[in-house]
Amino acid sequence: MLDLIVRGGQVVTPWGTGDWDVAVQGERIVAIAAAGTLTEEAGRIIDATDKIVVPGGIEPHAHISAPIMGHGDLKTAPPDQVSRAALFGGTTTIMDFAIQYPGIDIQQAIQERTSVWQGNSYADYAHHLMLLGEVEPHIIGQLRESVQDGFPTAKIFTTNIRPPSTVGEPRMVRMGHLHDLMEEIQKIGAMLLVHSEDDDMVQHMYQKLTRDEQTEWYNMHLVHSNESEDVSFRRVIRVAEWTGAPVYFVHVSARQGLAAIQEARSNGMPIYGEALHNYVCFTSDNYKEENGMKYHTYPSLKSEEDRLAMWDGLIRGGLNTMATDEYCTSWDVKIEGRTISDVTGGHNGAETRLGISYSEGVSKKGMSLQRFVDITSANAAKIMGLYPKKGVLAPGSDADIVLIDPSIKRKLTKDDFHITDYSIWDGFDIEGWPTTTILRGKVVVENGQFSGSTSDGKFQTRKIDPEFTNRPAC
Repeated sequence: MLDLIVRGGQVVTPWGTGDWDVAVQGERIVAIAAAGTLTEEAGRIIDATDKIVVPGGIEPHAHISAPIMGHGDLKTAPPDQVSRAALFGGTTTIMDFAIQYPGIDIQQAIQERTSVWQGNSYADYAHHLMLLGEVEPHIIGQLRESVQDGFPTAKIFTTNIRPPSTVGEPRMVRMGHLHDLMEEIQKIGAMLLVHSEDDDMVQHMYQKLTRDEQTEWYNMHLVHSNESEDVSFRRVIRVAEWTGAPVYFVHVSARQGLAAIQEARSNGMPIYGEALHNYVCFTSDNYKEENGMKYHTYPSLKSEEDRLAMWDGLIRGGLNTMATDEYCTSWDVKIEGRTISDVTGGHNGAETRLGISYSEGVSKKGMSLQRFVDITSANAAKIMGLYPKKGVLAPGSDADIVLIDPSIKRKLTKDDFHITDYSIWDGFDIEGWPTTTILRGKVVVENGQFSGSTSDGKFQTRKIDPEFTNRPAC
């Protein structure tokens, strides 16, 4: 007897979309069959009539229980809060960062993340490494073992983001260290994640706007500018060309950054790009609203032309994933900073990512359902080494399944959110929204009711298929 059948929905699979039934036994999908052809009995049947059935979403970029820049020991929301909200929104796997601070090694960074997440997550989870400042040779030497242990992704910064006096530990990795790191990344089959801005330009603009007394937060896009992204992306890509390393650019925000990625991919380079769902829905004009800093995520929101370019990259190619840069704080913390030097970045977006991507991408812009699955789940699984266990509805894959109701048309309200005390999506018009979430065969969200447990979430080890590190394979 089967444990579960999801029956009658429009099911999105790698081989197409159709009115199929999905059979689940234990934690795995065991069959996808034509409607009505599954003759086995099941412990439960979910009626998915008039619903869209997709793989559970994968959040590839989140900062959970992470130090809040400029706020001492204060941290972003912990795994239990973020993972619960993510499941309400149809995201079943979350990826955050094990930070290798100066003075500790990679294994210590991983142990810290294990202590934070183990037994405290409703959703499945995995960790990227994050390397700060000067990446010492002995740290680069530890990467091979970490990849073998199931941690094949590492993130670096080409900027300190804010003025040095406000950041604490330096973040910027200089070009020489980046070259050495890329050489190792290429050898060991890993993927390098890059927050890419030109630090000289960023710091120059902080100083210039301070001299000109233009330090209001709504000038943030003048600091974290299109030019800075353009110059930095092209420098990083040039080093990747010399070393052969694959690169995944996080939070692409400018049309020039997208163009650099598209050009590299056209030359056969394994270069990938990530959009954020706030970047494709808001612009730097929103900064000028009362408390408009609530929209800010580093680098910064850009122009309407950039916003539309991000959608074009997601729908037609050049950008591979929709992420959030999840960085959940309270409202008071979020609006405390009022200048370009002290605004708190990030927002609580893991819950809204899948629904906003469907509403804005599929319902309003005509994105195909297959492409929707690509940007919210499948591509992240492929690039980060979770595929085909995650990111796909297919026999043998984890039964991470989400039902979307395309008939839902209304404004989001505070009652729709399950984390912290504000959302930039409050009052946003939607057309379609997730209503049911299944994690490895367990129904955890249904009709607004939550039935998950912090013992449900499992750590996911990963290995990236060389196809995705040797060429632009998705």
